[in-house]
Amino acid sequence: MSESMKSVHSTGDQYVDENEKEMVPLAGIDPEDERKAVRRLDYSLLPIMTMFYLLSFLDRSNIGNARVAGLQADLKLTDTQYQICVTVLYVPYIAAELPSNLLLRKIGPKIMMPTILTLWGMICALQGSVTTYAGLVTVRAFLGLIEGPMFPGIVLYLSGFYTRKELSLRIALFFSAASLSGAFSGLLAAAIENMDGLRGRPGWAWIFILEGVFSCLVGLLGFFLVPSTPQDLKFLTPSQRNIISRRLLLDRPTTSPLDRFSVIEVLRSLTSPHVLLLFVALFMNGTTLYGLANFLPSIVNQLGFSATRTQLISVGPFASGFVVTLASAYLSDRYRQRALSVVVCACIAMIGFAVFLGSHRTSVAYGSLFMSVSGTYALPPVLSAWMANNSEPHYRRATSVALGFVATNAGGILSTWRFPKKEGPRFVNTTIMDIVFSALIALFAVLNVIYLRWATNYKRQNRDELLEPYSAEKTNDGGDQAWTELGDRHPDFEYAI
Repeated sequence: MSESMKSVHSTGDQYVDENEKEMVPLAGIDPEDERKAVRRLDYSLLPIMTMFYLLSFLDRSNIGNARVAGLQADLKLTDTQYQICVTVLYVPYIAAELPSNLLLRKIGPKIMMPTILTLWGMICALQGSVTTYAGLVTVRAFLGLIEGPMFPGIVLYLSGFYTRKELSLRIALFFSAASLSGAFSGLLAAAIENMDGLRGRPGWAWIFILEGVFSCLVGLLGFFLVPSTPQDLKFLTPSQRNIISRRLLLDRPTTSPLDRFSVIEVLRSLTSPHVLLLFVALFMNGTTLYGLANFLPSIVNQLGFSATRTQLISVGPFASGFVVTLASAYLSDRYRQRALSVVVCACIAMIGFAVFLGSHRTSVAYGSLFMSVSGTYALPPVLSAWMANNSEPHYRRATSVALGFVATNAGGILSTWRFPKKEGPRFVNTTIMDIVFSALIALFAVLNVIYLRWATNYKRQNRDELLEPYSAEKTNDGGDQAWTELGDRHPDFEYAI
C-alpha cells in the first residue's frame, strides 16, 4: 500500500479510518466537504511546489539572460562552447530522473525535495564565480545532476494527492511557473545587470549568485512545509485528511498492500504503446520548449533590440504562455479531454512558428512569439498528466512519468544546437523543424486516442480471459493481486482520453 494510504484501508465498500476506528461508506463523501478539503489541499501544496519548480526552471535557464548580459563575451566562449555549456546540463539531468522517481517513496518527499533544492541553489550560485569555459561546463553538469529529479518528482508527488481528473490543472499550476520564470527572469536580470562591477564581479555573475542564494533559502524552508503523504498535511483537519485519502482509494483501485517495486513494472511501462507514443510527443515538445526557454532572449536581441530592452520585452510572450497554460489545463480537466487540448495547443504553436518564419517585419516576428510560446508551454502539463493518468500501479506510473521527462530533456539537448548566432534572427532551419514537430505532436495525440480506444475495447472483450488467473480471489475484479499485476491493463481500469 502506498504511503499516502498507510492510515486507511478498505473492506468491501466501506472505508476504515484507523485513527477514529469508524466505518464510513466510501461513496458517502459530502461534495461540499470534499470541495473544502481539496481547496485546502491546493493551498497547502501548490504554492510550495510552484515555487520549487519556478526556481528549478529559473536556475536552469538563466544562462540565456546571462549570455545577453555578457557571459559569452567575458568568458570568450565560441557559439559551440556556449552550446556545450547549455547541453552538458541535460545529460546528468536525464540520467537522474528515473532512479530518483523510483526512490522518491523510499526516501520521502519531505526530505528529498527540499534537499535537492538547497543543493542546486548552492551550485547555481557557484556559476557566478567561474572564470573559464571548463569551470562553467563542470558547474553546469553538477547543476543538471541535482536538478534532474525535481520536475518528474513533483508530478509523481502530486499524483499521490489528487485524483486523475484533477491532475492536469495542478501540474499546469506549478508548471506555469516555467513561463512565469521566463517573464520574471527577464525583469530580474534587467535589474541585476545594474550591479555590474560591484565587488569586481560582472552583472551576469550576480544573476547566478542572487538567484542561487534565494533557492537555498527556499530549500531550507521546504523542510518545514513539504508533507510526504495526505496524513502529514498540517493545514488540514483530521476529517479533511481522511477525505483526501478516501478519494484516492476510489480513484485508484490499484492502491494495494501488494504494490512493491519490481523491475517488471519498469519493463511494463517501457512496453506500453501509449507511453511510447507520448514519449515521442514529449521529445518533440521538449525540443521546442527548451529552444524558446534558453534562446528567446537571444532571438529577441537579434531582432534588433538593445540588451536591456530585450530582457524587458521578453516578458510578454512568457506571460501569455502562463495564461494559456492554465486555461488549457483547466479545460482539459473540466471536460476530461487530454487529446483535444494537446491538438489545439500544438496547432497554436505551429501557427506561431509559421508566422515567425514568414514575417518580414520585426513587430510581426515578435508578436508571433506570443503564439509559439503559449502553444508550446501549454503542452507539457496535459501530456505529462495524460502519461500519469494511464499508468498504474505506483512504480509503473513512476517509470512512465520519469520517461516522459527523459524525453522532454533529451529534446532540450537537441534544442541547444539549433540556435547558432549566425543563423539569427529567423533561424530558418530550426523554425521549420519546430513547425514540423508541432504538427507531429498533434498527430501523435490522435494516434494515442486510436490506440487507447482499441485497448479499451480489447479489455472489455477479453475480460474473463484477463481475470481468469485471479479467479481464486472470489471477487468480480480479481482482487488486489489482479489490480496490482495488471494495473492499467485491468479490464475495469478506464483510460483517460
